Amino acid sequence: MIASMQDHQLRVPQLLDHAARYHGDREIVTAWPDGSVTRITWATLANDARKMAQAFERLGIKPGDRVATLAMNHTPHLVAWFGAIGMGAIVHTLNPRLFDEQLIYTVNHAADRVLLYDCAFQQQVDRLRDRWPTIERFIRIDGDGPGSLLELLNVEDGECDWYGGDEREPSMLCYTSGTTGAPKGVLYTHRSTVLHAMAGVAPSMFDLSATSVVLPIVPLFHAAGWGLPFAAAIAGAKMVLCPTNEPTILSQTMTREHVTHSAGVPTVWLSLLAHADAANAFPRALRHVSIGGSAAPASMIARFEAAGVRVAHIWGMTETSPLGTMGQRPVGWALMDEAQKLSVASRQGKPPYGVELALVDDAGEPVTHDGVSPGRLRVRGPWVVHRYYAADADAVDDDGWFDTGDVAVMHPDGTMQITDRAKDMIKSGGEWISSVELENAAIGCAGVAEAAAIGAIHPKWGERPILLVVRRPGSTVTSDELRLHLQNHVAKWWLPDEVIFVEELPHTATGKLLKSALRDRYAKILIDG
Repeated sequence: MIASMQDHQLRVPQLLDHAARYHGDREIVTAWPDGSVTRITWATLANDARKMAQAFERLGIKPGDRVATLAMNHTPHLVAWFGAIGMGAIVHTLNPRLFDEQLIYTVNHAADRVLLYDCAFQQQVDRLRDRWPTIERFIRIDGDGPGSLLELLNVEDGECDWYGGDEREPSMLCYTSGTTGAPKGVLYTHRSTVLHAMAGVAPSMFDLSATSVVLPIVPLFHAAGWGLPFAAAIAGAKMVLCPTNEPTILSQTMTREHVTHSAGVPTVWLSLLAHADAANAFPRALRHVSIGGSAAPASMIARFEAAGVRVAHIWGMTETSPLGTMGQRPVGWALMDEAQKLSVASRQGKPPYGVELALVDDAGEPVTHDGVSPGRLRVRGPWVVHRYYAADADAVDDDGWFDTGDVAVMHPDGTMQITDRAKDMIKSGGEWISSVELENAAIGCAGVAEAAAIGAIHPKWGERPILLVVRRPGSTVTSDELRLHLQNHVAKWWLPDEVIFVEELPHTATGKLLKSALRDRYAKILIDG
């Protein structure tokens, strides 16, 4: 009896079967940029995914082959995902925001055999087609007609069984953004994906149930859309997808579909909140927002909380599938004053069961969990990378710990708070300045839309902070006004030596500030003048 239970394999298609069997009539909605809406159900998605699996087999795709997608958030993309995974292939999600050379590298490194792509990326595909020698078939994932996904599905009947491999076989291949070198591939296994999804539905995590309506603003190509499609399948939640992050469309869709849960990076939420305030169009059904990618400004958290929306920071990375921690409301939350609540909500939270965190100093020694002492953050667990795809050596140490490259503090209650990326910390006169905390304080100033802090070379102090600022439309905020605001939020010696107003700031393909580009341009400004 025990052996038979242990022999039961955890495979991703089981998630879809569960949703179709027990929540088959719950909708999956796509709100297209042209205003049209597509509505299917979990049952329909399961049937279409089986047709997709048949189509891949007919094309000669074998278990273990890599199937690439270059697409945004919509139902045909999910059909391709579940269909490829269901027949044993590995889905490789391509980020259309990567540079050409990065797309060329990742496709060739993965040796993808098929590419499914949105019509919107036709120019990219035409430009790079000849530099992707391993791709044998190009399929338009949206639209219809010859060469489309719909054409393939129309000749299949969906009467097939899922491939029955081992749970430790890979299901997805996601690459890091490659800001410090060539992108690295991370394989997600069936087992790790299912365990990740099971953890994600918990009340202390994404808090999903069959009554939830979840709209992942995070792109599906970004670390599997933070795993939300798989978690939604477990819960039987209604899913709403938008191929665009345009705030008007997002706001209208959230209101029309009564979206209760959503997830995205701070830059997207800044735009959505600005639109909501200007148009008096805050989505009234919204009650849970997950914010990841980078730390959310306190002013953003306060805005959501004032509207009755629970804000949950999420920390993770491609290497952690990516759920590492989630912000939680502790016992005694109702008794806290607003400042205490904001302080707790600004932390990245606690890990779900299975994930372990550790803080160490430069010598590898444990750091005290006092909420003040920073250390390098390490992580290990059942959905944390062990070795990068096609690498010769493990990415973890002998005890299974992965060095995240983040600097954090641990509070006595076990909550974790990111203070910076190790490479982004500013060391001035032997003391550390958190660029993240300085940026978030700056964004709290009226008239500031976005800010980036970097260390500039200084002949006396080694480094001093400078602040690059994007004003809100119509704002005339000055550097003196900004410094006056910062004096009330950061230590005096943290105040930037220079405040430079710019039209825009560079971002990575996943929406994070591209600090390396800013350092290349501004790091010597205090020497060169």
